[in-house]
Amino acid sequence: MTTNVTSGSSLNATPSGERVHIAFFGLRNAGKSSLVNAVTGQDLAVVSDVKGTTTDPVSKAMELLPLGPVVIIDTPGLDDEGTLGELRVKRALNVLAKCDVAVLVHDATSEITQAESELLKLFGERKLPYIIANNKADLITSRDDAKFYVSALTGENVNALKDKLASLVKDKTNDKRLIADLLTPGDIVILVVPVDKAAPKGRLILPQQQTIRDILDAHCSAFICQNTELANVLKLIPNPRLVITDSQVFGQVNKIVPENILLTSFSILFARYKGSLKILVEGAERLARLKDGDKVLISEGCTHHRQCGDIGTEKIPAWIRNFTNASPEFSFTSGGEFPDSEALRRLYAQRTGNAIKNQTCYTCRRADCELWNSHSSYARNLAKEFTAVYQ
Repeated sequence: MTTNVTSGSSLNATPSGERVHIAFFGLRNAGKSSLVNAVTGQDLAVVSDVKGTTTDPVSKAMELLPLGPVVIIDTPGLDDEGTLGELRVKRALNVLAKCDVAVLVHDATSEITQAESELLKLFGERKLPYIIANNKADLITSRDDAKFYVSALTGENVNALKDKLASLVKDKTNDKRLIADLLTPGDIVILVVPVDKAAPKGRLILPQQQTIRDILDAHCSAFICQNTELANVLKLIPNPRLVITDSQVFGQVNKIVPENILLTSFSILFARYKGSLKILVEGAERLARLKDGDKVLISEGCTHHRQCGDIGTEKIPAWIRNFTNASPEFSFTSGGEFPDSEALRRLYAQRTGNAIKNQTCYTCRRADCELWNSHSSYARNLAKEFTAVYQ
């Protein structure tokens, strides 16, 4: 059973970043798109006998039983040819960076090819859970008991495939809390949300919404204000459990909030929630080593329209130049795509985008702040070293 996430229900839908991403890979005409349609019960992907019908990754958010909220991704064929074909293959492989579970759709009437073997190797290197679905089982007369067979045409073992995916997805379920595990019922949390030109009109961005909801789920209260009103709010609420601020005003907020009150940012919360805080803290340390001409990649998960004062392309580069007294060479990507020359980068900076990735230049002033967990000793050093970035 599937439930389509329509525009009318989008406000109540599970955010895409919280859904398990399941990607279907395979050669052209292996039946990827047909199997995707069979699994979802929808005409999600265009199906044709012509090789290479799927030219770009196609994603769909839906409720898929027994899996729950997922994003299904159909990808171009791994054996596409020509200059344009190479680009399609590259886009297909880029999907590996954002999927949680993979399905290699193999044509059961043929042998495993080199391209498929190389993909399986990539699955292993990335420790990505996967299933090999030998499609077109209706066309073969003998079977290997060690292999899993399906038929998108007849529907054979399609439900079994969903059950297998569900068993893999269980291990990928994120049972961590964004902030609720740091609170006690009755606590008050102050959220500092500046409203500037880049802020969406008439609404809060998704990370802010998610934080508020988790606070409410913990039976606590959230007080929201802009940085310009924070001093007055602290007079009304002198002893909040925690203050959470947008990173771009961290320096200002740091000067206003008394030392005895825990202070962190939405970015740090989501870095902790996504499980990459340790790596990002280590990346922040590299700021101090940047020199003139070093290459810096700032990659954003979101694809918003850039405006004057954009945090990714203007504010973060300015903070880095100010902190390092150096002139690095910046390049930018968005939407989850990355350049091929990642290995040449001295610093990898990612910022929160649609709750997908996390922002660079992490800092936390409070040495005893639980948000850093085992990294609190590291936070003590970062506190002194990186606060200047936000001023």
